[in-house]
Formats: sequence, C-alpha cells, structure tokens
Amino acid sequence: MTATTPSTGEQGSTGRAGARGVLGAYLALTKPRVIELLLITTIPAMFLAERGIPSLTLVLVTLVGGAMAAGSANALNCVADSDIDAVMDRTKSRPLVSYRVPRGHALVFGIVLSVLSFAVLWAGANLLAAVLATAATLFYVFVYTLVLKRRTSQNIVWGGAAGCMPVLVGWAAVTGTVEWPALVMFAVVFLWTPPHFWSLAMKYRTDYERAGVPMLPVVATPRQVSARILVYSWATVVSTLLLIPVTSWIYVCCALGIGAVFLVVAQRLHQGVRRGRVVNPMRLFHLSNSYLSALFLALAVDAAVGLPVLG
Repeated sequence: MTATTPSTGEQGSTGRAGARGVLGAYLALTKPRVIELLLITTIPAMFLAERGIPSLTLVLVTLVGGAMAAGSANALNCVADSDIDAVMDRTKSRPLVSYRVPRGHALVFGIVLSVLSFAVLWAGANLLAAVLATAATLFYVFVYTLVLKRRTSQNIVWGGAAGCMPVLVGWAAVTGTVEWPALVMFAVVFLWTPPHFWSLAMKYRTDYERAGVPMLPVVATPRQVSARILVYSWATVVSTLLLIPVTSWIYVCCALGIGAVFLVVAQRLHQGVRRGRVVNPMRLFHLSNSYLSALFLALAVDAAVGLPVLG
C-alpha cells in the first residue's frame, strides 16, 4: 500500500488553522470582553474633556494604547492566576490552563504589550496618559492580583481602582491634566465595580471557595453580600449626579432613568435574598454592564450635542 501525503492546499489550510488557533489563544489572554468595557468609559471621558468631539486620530491612538495596556494587565493576570484558573470551572479553559500558550511566552507577551502601550500613548497623546495607563497595569498586577485577591474579601473594592483608570487616561489624553470631572467619573466606576463583580461572585461562589479566593460571597452570608451590593449601587447612582455641573439635561435625564432601573434590580436582589427566595444575581451582573455603557454613552452624546451645561 502506498502512503499518501496531504496536498499542498491541505497543508496550507492546516497551517492557517493552526496560526488562527495560536492568535486566538493570545487574544484570549487579553480578555477582550473586559477590554471592551474599559474602552466604553474612555471615549466618553474624552468627549466630556473636549466638551465636543475630540480629534478622531487622538481617539484612535488612545483606544489602541488603552487596549494594549488593558490587554497587558489581563495577560499578566492570567500568568499570576493560572493555578486559580485551573480549579475554577469558569476559567479552566483559559489559554495557560489548557496549555495553548506557554507560561513564559504569556509573560513576555504581557510585558511587551505594556511597553508598546506606553510608547503609543506617549507618542500619540502625551506622557501623563502613558504614565496613567502603565500605573493601572502595575496596580492591577502587583496590588490586586498578587496581594489583595488572595488575602482579603475587600480585594475587588480596592483592586477595582485599576479598572477606573481609563477615564483618567482619556481625560489626560485630551487635556494633559486630570481635573475634578475625571475624578468623579473615576469614583463612579470605582463604586460600580463591587455590585458588578459581587453579583458575578455570588453565582460562582463555589468556584472561588474551591480556589481559596476570599471573595465576599465566600466569607459572608448572602444577605450581607446583597446588602452591600445595594449600598454600593446607591452610592454609584448618587455619584453620577455629581457630574450635573458639567452636563446638560440630556445626561441628567438619562442618569436618573437608568439609575432608577439599576437600583430597582439591586433592591429586588436584596429582597429576594432576605426572604429566602432563589435569586438570579447574574441579572444584576448583566444589567450592570448595560447600565455603565448607557451612562457613559449619555455623557458622550451630551458632550457632542453641546447644549448649555446646568452648572
């Protein structure tokens, strides 16, 4: 019997499929869905800083540099947390756990992305934007991932500060400074992070418990968790109103409307837990994504339309 060999076309197809698989694995290291949410807050911050539509070139540069910074932080997080990811059902298919990317390669990949991010932002925006993006990466990796995550139930509260930095990066890219509206947007995302993440952690409580990660739902009762979610949800909505002096009625109406919906769902979650009902915390988790996106979209539209501000 004569052995057969793949045709040139078949070899090329196999090679392309393999290359796509490798690229897909490295892309997965950056956690694209997380990056998407971070960038959603960056663009409106730039619009508000400009009080109009900023340079599209500057927006593109800031998005590319910001995406690289966030991708770097996420890739390095995967390296540091590979042991945790291996025992959690939600994360056991990540590239390092499934051996699609060698650990050393992922480490180099994350570092290179961070360096490129700094270079892109410095060259295309300014030094402050580059420094803030790099600071966010370092904080996420060294403070949240390596120190807070495995040691305290307040990990996501303080560690979530890294996810607030894109608004400062966006503002700094336009103005070269960080002014009080940027700090208010930072506070909005900071206060939004606990109810967003704790609702997810309620769903995957056993995952975190098995991994030995003291997320709040692991160390506190469901009633305590839902109560804190409600408190932070109220704090989030109230903080959004601090932007009234630099916005028009468009933003204010949107902030009040979607804020009310967010609070109703958080309240229902807490009431359900108090009454011993079976609750679905993922409803609040998914709504929190939509809430933040809609809130910052309202900021961008408000700034682009350019109506007189209320302050």
